Amino acid sequence: MQHDPIALLPPLSPRHRWKVLAAGVAANAAFSVAFSGIPMTAVLMRTGYQLDNAALGLVLGLMGLGIAVSELPWGLLTDRWGDRPVLLAGLGSTAIALVAMALWAAPGDGHVPGLGVLGAGLLLVGLLGGSVNGASGRAVMTWFDASERGLAMSIRQTAVPMGGGIGALVLPFVALHFGFAALYGLLALLCALSAAMSWAWVHEPPVAPHPKTTEAAAPKTGPLRDVRVWRIVAGIGILCAPQFAVLSFGTVFLHDFGHVGLGTITAAMVFVQVGAMAMRVWSGRWTDRRRNRPAYLRACSALSVLLFAGLAALVMAAGTEAPPLSLRLALIALLAVSGVCVSAWHGVAYTELATLAGAARAGTALGMANTSVFLVCFVTPFSIPHLLALQGWPVVWLAASACALVAMPLLVPRRDAGPGACTAELAQKVAKTALSRST
Repeated sequence: MQHDPIALLPPLSPRHRWKVLAAGVAANAAFSVAFSGIPMTAVLMRTGYQLDNAALGLVLGLMGLGIAVSELPWGLLTDRWGDRPVLLAGLGSTAIALVAMALWAAPGDGHVPGLGVLGAGLLLVGLLGGSVNGASGRAVMTWFDASERGLAMSIRQTAVPMGGGIGALVLPFVALHFGFAALYGLLALLCALSAAMSWAWVHEPPVAPHPKTTEAAAPKTGPLRDVRVWRIVAGIGILCAPQFAVLSFGTVFLHDFGHVGLGTITAAMVFVQVGAMAMRVWSGRWTDRRRNRPAYLRACSALSVLLFAGLAALVMAAGTEAPPLSLRLALIALLAVSGVCVSAWHGVAYTELATLAGAARAGTALGMANTSVFLVCFVTPFSIPHLLALQGWPVVWLAASACALVAMPLLVPRRDAGPGACTAELAQKVAKTALSRST
């Protein structure tokens, strides 16, 4: 009979699990600087590559498409080969791809690379960099036991906003003063350094001779055939749409509609990423102690519905003219708070998903989730310019609110809501009312 390989500490290195976690955080953060940071240069990219909004949305989405296509294969390979080979292969090849972009896909000296070159480069980076997500998540599931997994997975998930915050703070400055070649070179260096950490610290844990009684037995049905896994995967992907709307076009929204300067835009995006980091760590620890992950996920979804509906209402109130200073500050604040809220649930949701699938198959389950997430990541920036052409920014933020509303029942069925379900159900009713009134 097989059991999940639960986390055991090496006899001579009881703290090694934290080194594994640190390496996983570094791997995710390094790639997140690229994935979340490059969209922070959207205004500069639009100018440097001479793109319109539709072309900009396409190229920003192609990296997400590459990740979406590769996530499940990387997850299956992780479950078969282990975390270490996948992380080394993925991070090393991503660094090489970024060096190639620095050499051949960066504008400069009167040369502007074609849309195809830029798009192909970002697509390739996504295909290769998608390796870090499932591999680092499986490492957490195998090295940490059930009492620490929520916290550990949430810490691991802070790598995404951490990398995004670094990207938002550094990449626009690098692109503005040194060009996109230096930007891609810096990203390649970060991937190479994180690969070195994975080589030094990431190893498979010893297998438990006897499973802990508190651990659930491994599911007999694989993640690919488990309807419950697919439901959570769909909910995770859909709830990421509002987040990607903020990360991919939040800078464009503040610049074009809010008439906000680059420094303020950078500060707002850094706040989103830092706030998301703090909330992910807190939520992981809090839900570990209270065992209320389903209720927390419902509450995050409901609050996201309300916040994005409120943002749409504020945009409609501002009209088409340049908003006054007070309204401009309100737009910045509400966008930032909305971005934090819709980014605060990832660690909890991924822990719930990986626990459902079992640690031995966590790579596959997380690959499924990330395929869903990054497919949405491709669709979201590709769709926003069309929504803008249709009805402007109000419909963009209303669509974000609607996505959060749809994701709510998929993440957690009502019967599984557990403690706090009544509060979440009330929030859901309020959210539906607010959305209907906004539309």
